[in-house]
Amino acid sequence: MPRAFHHRDFSDLPALVAAKEAAGLRVSLCIPTLNEEGTIARVVSVLRDELLEKHPLLDELVVIDSGSNDRTRALAADAGAEVILASDILPFQGHRMGKGENLWKAVHHLRGDILCFVDGDIGNIHPRFVYGTVGPLIRHAEIGYVKGFYERPLLAAEGVDPRGGGRVTEILVRPLLQRFVPELAGLHQPLAGEYAARREILEAIPFPTNYGVETAHLLDVHRSHGIGAIAQTDLDERIHRNRSLAQLGRMSGEILDAFFARIPVPTVLAGERPPMISLPEYCKRFPAAAERAKKGA
Repeated sequence: MPRAFHHRDFSDLPALVAAKEAAGLRVSLCIPTLNEEGTIARVVSVLRDELLEKHPLLDELVVIDSGSNDRTRALAADAGAEVILASDILPFQGHRMGKGENLWKAVHHLRGDILCFVDGDIGNIHPRFVYGTVGPLIRHAEIGYVKGFYERPLLAAEGVDPRGGGRVTEILVRPLLQRFVPELAGLHQPLAGEYAARREILEAIPFPTNYGVETAHLLDVHRSHGIGAIAQTDLDERIHRNRSLAQLGRMSGEILDAFFARIPVPTVLAGERPPMISLPEYCKRFPAAAERAKKGA
């Protein structure tokens, strides 16, 4: 069972910032986006005001966009984020659509020792979505990867089901984990888009370029570092748009591809990006990674 925390454990932001600075850590936030004009400005402004200006827990806040055709990028920039197109990062690697592509490119672009990810469609954004996942990594050196979890209300014709969200988790991912990797079945939200990890963990694993990325992360981190490196934090409630059944079906197929590429024998899918640490350009940008690559060779 992964170790569990509550976001209140890390809500003393001055103390958390002091611990970050004492440890000599830099923290980067990535918000991956695609057509999020309805929420992105508030997501950026709330997190920037509280966690970069008032309490400097973050050292950078970057929106990495997949190619939105609405006002997402302009609104994010106006709210104070650095905004960059995923296709402009490592352009000679080509560009593939998908959330996992954004996250893979973020590992190269961001400079932090701890990389944090928050989705851009959160309707009830709060700094806890960042400090709740970053906090365990600052306070506990043995932890390398932290997932958020929360209640996810589902809006339906008959009203609001407070526990109805996370349908793919409950009907697909959790049964798979219970059968094949029971140590991970205790994760409340294995597909949560709010999580944080140490750079040296993310740079060493492949990234599916689609929605299989979060499942792949968990399986690869568990295989390489064990359950003790994984933790989860209760973030209370998350409100966001609910996806259609067609979208959930496509997501499920992508998750299955990532899952069975790793169970029982891990392989790399044709549609995955390789570990970032295998790119000479990345090792040149981060010399410490080059040393880690030599040790792992």
